[in-house]
Amino acid sequence: MRPRVSVQDSALRNGIFSLRIDPVWSEDAGLYEAQVAYDMEVQSCQVELGVITVTISPPSPVVENEPLLLSCNSSHRARLVETRWFHNGHLFPTSRTFCSLHGALSIPQPAMSDAGSWRCQLRYSDNEIISATYNLQILGFDGPANPMVYAAAGSAAD
Repeated sequence: MRPRVSVQDSALRNGIFSLRIDPVWSEDAGLYEAQVAYDMEVQSCQVELGVITVTISPPSPVVENEPLLLSCNSSHRARLVETRWFHNGHLFPTSRTFCSLHGALSIPQPAMSDAGSWRCQLRYSDNEIISATYNLQILGFDGPANPMVYAAAGSAAD
């Protein structure tokens, strides 16, 4: 896992041992065990790392009015009970236009107003709630619906 992994050596003298993974990948999910030997004593602990991912299809960049699918997946083992989506911090109501199924959100005609922070929240049968955020960028025209530009005769216009 090198060079993504580091051990926080400075805290070892205080009895604190930790592992830092940056960035975390989906395949990093699983059980981790740490063992520290000091004199004749061995201390150990186990930690399970769960990973949640938000992906977009087709991959970025997203073009205005071209359909997209935001997917939210987690390594959590319990049964998925509910998926909720938030756009710029507000609960996003799903409808016929925006369909949410098993951790995915379909946006058939994304507009410039759909850009921004999207957070998926997954609730499982064991009441575990897990969430992750994706910053959606959309390429398109962000201006008036019927733009009109005036230019003086004989001048340049862009």
